Formats: sequence, structure tokens, C-alpha cells
Amino acid sequence: MLTDLFIQNYALISRLEMQLGEGFYVLTGETGAGKSILIGALSLILGQRADIKTIKSNEDKCIIEASFNISAYQLQDFFEKNDIDYYEECILRREIHVSGKSRAFINDTPVSLTILKELASALIDIHSQHQNLLLSDNRFQMRVLDILSHNAGLLKDYGKAFTHYKFLQNQLREIIEQADKNKADEEYFRFQFEQLEAAKLSENEQESLEEEVATLTHAEEIKSGLYKIFQLLNREEAGVVSLLKDSTNIASSISKVYPAGEEILERLNSCYIDLKDLSDDLETRAERIEFEPERLQQITDRLNLIYSLQQKHRVSSIKELLEIELSLREKLHSIEYMDEDIEKLQKQIQEQLKETLSIAKKISGNRKKAATTLEKNLVERLAYLGMSNVKFHVEFTERETPNETGTDQVRFLFSANKSMPLHPVAETASGGEISRLMLCIKALIASATSLPTIIFDEIDTGVSGEIADKMGIIMEEMSRYMQVISITHLPQIAARGNGHFKVYKEEKDGKTYTNIKLLSQSERITEIAQMLSGAKITDAAISNAKVLLKIN
Repeated sequence: MLTDLFIQNYALISRLEMQLGEGFYVLTGETGAGKSILIGALSLILGQRADIKTIKSNEDKCIIEASFNISAYQLQDFFEKNDIDYYEECILRREIHVSGKSRAFINDTPVSLTILKELASALIDIHSQHQNLLLSDNRFQMRVLDILSHNAGLLKDYGKAFTHYKFLQNQLREIIEQADKNKADEEYFRFQFEQLEAAKLSENEQESLEEEVATLTHAEEIKSGLYKIFQLLNREEAGVVSLLKDSTNIASSISKVYPAGEEILERLNSCYIDLKDLSDDLETRAERIEFEPERLQQITDRLNLIYSLQQKHRVSSIKELLEIELSLREKLHSIEYMDEDIEKLQKQIQEQLKETLSIAKKISGNRKKAATTLEKNLVERLAYLGMSNVKFHVEFTERETPNETGTDQVRFLFSANKSMPLHPVAETASGGEISRLMLCIKALIASATSLPTIIFDEIDTGVSGEIADKMGIIMEEMSRYMQVISITHLPQIAARGNGHFKVYKEEKDGKTYTNIKLLSQSERITEIAQMLSGAKITDAAISNAKVLLKIN
């Protein structure tokens, strides 16, 4: 429940503080005193869009801070999920700066507006006059039934099943679109694949072929060069190999009398062996190299095929061509088996739809039971509020396909007179009738939900006298389940509160300020008497105020 409210520099409010407890609180004040300002400030805590125009003139920022006792509402998971420290006394704060920047906090931890809104909506419901329009909103009507039928767990299961059902449907649509596209491209894919497959490419052949074609193109030049080197190494008198052989013989001779000659001999022997081996290799290579025009043409043709494929597919290596070949193979395989995939997915969708509809059927059954109870209770409560001939009915129709809320479509039908047929609420109910209808619905919801606080902003519009008193009684009953705060202009309702705040304006230093104070018993008598008689308080009004307040 709301325990403290602090507002600073908002509209006409310089600084305002309220402390509240359990039960039923009322707020009164003259028209224009600033009651709506309080609702506007609290709406910021609920995540409403900020407007810098609401910042008090000549101030840099406004602050709205609300404290809630949340010990009884099992909200620890929310705090853990969002990495926020959990305390039984929870503080929500909103700051609006003249720069247009807005900041939100939960227990002094900066949070996004979405997170603030998620928590605030679980703590407080502000029912302003414009919310009466919700009665004509089918989504609101559905929420009422779901709350009264305690469908939260089933709706969670349904949400998962329906989301997966839609996911599978989207997947099927995508795969069918892809199948259609692939089938249109199949002939082209197959031609490309068969061309690459027929080429029988191997990853390293290009480099090998390019080396071979270079050799064959310069065969005579290479053969001649190799022979020349061989001849230089093997001349009979001045060849390097024979000279090295003579050198080793001399080194062998002197090594017998010159110890360092052994090392010289070893090194000369090494050179001789290497050059002799090189000489033999050169001779062999030279003999092997022949100019082969047919082989050269064959290799050139092969390379031209490779180059043309690379150019066609805009790549520069055989490795990339092989990757394209594999990709085309997989596409063709996918096309070949896509019909099977579609059929398999269609079966999955039917199974998922069956599961989704099964949960939707349970939800619908619960809603219809709740609707019967709602119809009975609303008629009884509305009769209590002076609408003895009222008729109310929840009309159900079944959707051809499920949506986010199930297979139901609902409409609240209403008639205030026996002779009048049932029509949708928005088409037939007056302002006062809608106010009473909405109060009764909220009262029924209060006993079925764990919402800590509800604020009624002049829900009593269009009623007076005995009916107003009975609306006050209903709000009193609601306060057994939750904290109820009512902004009212009716003395019958104001007298029912176990706490009474007055919103008022005062002039100070040529400026107007909105303030609020908790009334004492004597101040409360005066306030209600004024509500009864107007500006001039009569003895009769004082006496009536005491009667309303049950003061002897």
C-alpha cells in the first residue's frame, strides 16, 4: 500500500507530503484547488510521459516520490530479475528536468520507464473519469473476466503455446516462400552445380598447373640453361667438380703432416659431394625436360576453364569454387526435400494448434463461469445503487482462429430499463450509470486481485444523495482488501473515509501554491458542512455533517 507521497516543484505544488495507512482515504477540495494535479503527479510514477511544462515556474526539476509497503505482495522475483535491491518499504521516484531529461528510480537504482511502469502497475491503479471509457474496450472487458476467473496461470501457459504456434506459422510461411523462390531458381542452380561438378576441381591443382605451363612454355630455354650449368661443373680440365676432386686429394696429402688439414679436407669433401649430387640432378632434369605442345594445350585449356569459372562466380581461387559447388549441392538437396519439410512443419503446427486450443478451451470455460457470477453480482450491486431494473449480460462469440487472448470475443451488454433491449455499454449507459457500473466492477475485482492501492478520481460523477452514500459504502468494503483513496466532491462519500485530506490553494508573496493537509475531526466537520451548504456554513449543515460522520 501507499505509505508516503512526496511532490516537489510540480505545477502549483512547491512541496507536498502525505502519509497514509491502511483503509479508506478521501481527498476533497474546491474546484481548481489542485486535486487533478495530484493525479497528474502520481501518473508520472506510473510511467506516464513527462512534460517539462509541469515543472514549477523558475525551478530546474520536479520530483515525485512514492513509498509503498510491499511486504505482503510476493514481488521478490521482480526485483531479482531486474537486479534491484528488495526492501519491504519500496520507493519509486521520478525526476523531470527542464532540459527535458527524465529519470526513474526504484529504491535509488536507476531504471527504465518500462521497468518503473511494470512495478507501479502492480502497486497502484488510478481510476480517473476518462477510464470509464474502458467499459467499451473489449480488451478491458476480457481482463475483467480473466481476473475474476483467476486465469493468470492458464493465460501464462496459453501465451507460451500461442507464441510457439505463431512462430511455427511464420516459419512455415518463410519456408513456403523460400520453396517457391528456390523452385523458380532450381534450373539455374542445377546448371551452375552441374557445370562445377563436371569440372572435377581439386583445391591445389591451379598452382600446380600454372607452374607446369610456365615450364612447358620455356622448355628449350630451361633445358639449355641446365646443360650449361652441368657443363661448367664437369669440364675435363677446369670443371668445378674435377677441381674440387683435385683439391680434396691435395688436402688429404697435407693432412698427414698438417693437423688443420683434416678440417680442410672435410669441408672440401662436403662441397664436392654436394656439387657432384647437384651436377647429376641437373643432368637428369635437363634430360627430362621436353617441349610438349599437346600437354601445353591441354593444361592451357584446363586453366582457361578454371579462370572462366572464377570470373563467372567472381572469386579468385578453386577453394571458393568448391565452396560454391557445395552450397549449390545443399540448395538442390533442400529443394528436393523441401516438400517433406513443409509437410512435417504443417503437422507440428496442427499439434501445436491442438495444444493451444485445449488451453484456450479451459480459459473460455472459466470466463463463462466468471461471466455468470459477474452478471448476477453486478445486477445485485447496481440495484443496491438505485438501478433496480438494470440488465447486464456478457455476450460470447467464438473466433475462427485464436489470438493473443484465446478464442473468445466478449461484449458487455447493458440496459437500465426493463423495456429497453440490451446494447453495448457505451451505446446506452449515461455518465452516472457508467460511474456506478465501473465502481461495482472495480469492487468485484478488488476481492479477486492482490493490487495494493486503488485511487478513484471523481468516480461519483453523475450521482448524489443516497446513491452517493451507497457508493461510499462500497468503497469502504473495498478497503478491506486494499487501500482505497477517493477524490470526491460528494459529502456522503467524504464522510465514509477513515482519513480525510483537503487540497487547497494559498497565496504567498504574490504566488499561488497548492497544498494538502490531513483534517482533524473538527476540521473535517467544517469541510463536509461546507460541501453540504456551499461557501456559507449553516448550523443545519454542521448538524448534517456530524450525522454523516456519526458524531454525537
